[in-house]
Amino acid sequence: MSNYQNISSFIWNVADDVLRGLFKPHEYGQIILPFTVLRRLDTILEPSKDEVIKLYKKWKSKTDKPTPIILNKIKLKFYNHSKYDLKRLTQDHQNIKKNFQNYLGGFSDNIYDIIEYFQIDKHINKLHKNDRLFLLIEKFSSTDLSPSKISNYEMGLVFEELLRRFSEMSNETSGEHYTPRDVVKMLVALVFSGDKEILKKKGQVTSIFDCCCGTGGMLTLGKEWLQKNINKNIKTFLFGQELNPETYAVCKSEMLITNEDPENIRYGDCLDNDKFNNQKFQYMITNPPYGESWKSAQKFILNEFEQTSGRFFAGLPRVSDGQLLFLQHLISKLDPSGGRIGIVFNSSPSYVGDAGGGESEIRKYLIENDFLETIVTLPDKLFFNTGITTFLWIITNNKKEKRKGHIQLLNCESFFKILRTKLGEKRKQITETHINEILSLYTSYSENEYCKIYPNEFFGYTKIAVEKLNIDDQNIKKNNNKKIKPKKIEYERVPLSENIDHYFQKEILPNSKNSKLNRKKDKIGYEINFRKYFYRYKPLRKVEEIQKELNILDKEIEDIKAKSSE
Repeated sequence: MSNYQNISSFIWNVADDVLRGLFKPHEYGQIILPFTVLRRLDTILEPSKDEVIKLYKKWKSKTDKPTPIILNKIKLKFYNHSKYDLKRLTQDHQNIKKNFQNYLGGFSDNIYDIIEYFQIDKHINKLHKNDRLFLLIEKFSSTDLSPSKISNYEMGLVFEELLRRFSEMSNETSGEHYTPRDVVKMLVALVFSGDKEILKKKGQVTSIFDCCCGTGGMLTLGKEWLQKNINKNIKTFLFGQELNPETYAVCKSEMLITNEDPENIRYGDCLDNDKFNNQKFQYMITNPPYGESWKSAQKFILNEFEQTSGRFFAGLPRVSDGQLLFLQHLISKLDPSGGRIGIVFNSSPSYVGDAGGGESEIRKYLIENDFLETIVTLPDKLFFNTGITTFLWIITNNKKEKRKGHIQLLNCESFFKILRTKLGEKRKQITETHINEILSLYTSYSENEYCKIYPNEFFGYTKIAVEKLNIDDQNIKKNNNKKIKPKKIEYERVPLSENIDHYFQKEILPNSKNSKLNRKKDKIGYEINFRKYFYRYKPLRKVEEIQKELNILDKEIEDIKAKSSE
């Protein structure tokens, strides 16, 4: 077993030993993750601990801002001026709670910000009251998480392993904050493979952004995949925004303990509180919430919608589902020199909404501007808290020449293996072999049973208004004129590839002679009916075959009845 796995197992056992019976399993992560961070920070600060205490005492009375002076002296990004650390706290069992709070209050502002968002205070009283606080601190103080023992990379793996385990224990909420590793790998593989030749170049620097970053798994896995599969020396900067306070704290902590820049992780709702306003990124990956209302941000979003320079000018989806708002947010941040977006959706963004409606208008904007490159349908039952089928959309403002004016659809619902043990709703997994097979389908860009390629206009249609007319025959006889009354209006969809007048003459007039088109009501719409394009006809079973099965069932029923009557 590797070093990081040993440490992960030890910390996992601490959770089970100390918290069992006092907290519910899905609450373990809210306590163990911040304590893991605190112990890692302690080990980093330990060599300069006494020096910091002296420096703080010296400068706190001389300046309102001692932090820059202290950080400059110790050459670190944070400090703790309390006389306590987790080890020293174990020397005074009697005053453990008071001393622990003194310890937390001693951190520099950038760390205290993380601690506040962890909301650990709500658990401290319960731990102390049941004499578990001291025990927990004692357990963690015996764990060596020093950089000499475990590297930043390994520390990231420890954190990720703990996150995965706690997420699996919290099936009812894990899907909100944790995207399974196999799904993330598939997404980042598609995003980065499209620019493989560019990213391979020596001295490359790039950026990855996630507007719903959760615990940061997409960011860290994105960087890991990029360095492992394309360019191990590429310099990658990670950026993210997160709305949930606890997962924001987790993400910022992971950036801190793996030597990334935690200031690049920012708190707030990206839809009405964009913390990266006017910033552009080369690569963006995200799994936004499905079917969640954006009503709380409605006033702000409506205001921005009315601005031609705003993020949401293309259209607004229904208030009950904001998925396409997140996509427009990301498109506004595409690097003008070329950028790529990978986003996880359910089926709704593909087809919900009629011509002229918000969803259709957004699809129209994407397709007519040639942003939509590829859609991949994944197997169902991949996520912890939902069994629905999901889709990966790949968006770019810099399509390769062969892809221009076209959209590639990949049907990968059959690319999975069944897990031996189900994890909540997750019963399937995309293996490395499947990822490579899907990547091969994507890069080969040739049609087969799993891949369809259509021109952009294939997904568009004109919604036409057909007015059905009623002629009053009695009025014609009496007044020798025609009094025409509109009876009703019916709507039809005509593919963009067809001439509307020809369609009307051929398909409508023969069946409805007293009708006419009202071309003023024409509306262009777009939808992507995925299942329709990959539909396979299955011939009906023969009657004899069905009858044979029914006879067998009848025989089994008779046998059961006979045995029960004995």
